[in-house]
Amino acid sequence: MKRIIPHLRIENCKEAIQYYQAVFGGEIKNTQLSDGIEMFKGHEGKYIHAELHINENCILYFADTFNTEMSKGNQLLLGPDLDSEEEIKRTYTELSQEGQVQMELQDTFWNAKYAVVQDKYGITWELNFTKQK
Repeated sequence: MKRIIPHLRIENCKEAIQYYQAVFGGEIKNTQLSDGIEMFKGHEGKYIHAELHINENCILYFADTFNTEMSKGNQLLLGPDLDSEEEIKRTYTELSQEGQVQMELQDTFWNAKYAVVQDKYGITWELNFTKQK
């Protein structure tokens, strides 16, 4: 595992990330809107991804909420950036046991293997392995 990245799912993401930038400083990078992506049809103008780079060691990921009722505990996902396809498969399998799969392990349009799993303790993990280009 390279690192674990906190990922905040929040309503009005654009407004929220600007707020956190004012609080913590840093630079907003790698924003991607839902516009033109079929699975986000009807959610145009929302962020599916944005990053706040506070410094080289501290990065927060953000995304808008999409038809998800937010409650205590489901706004924060922990996102391990995994080293290999074998590691993501093993991690996915282990966290899924006695847990709940929220998004099946799959290939993505951003050239990664990706899944979302809530473990048996209620912690939500956003697993990601970026493939070599």
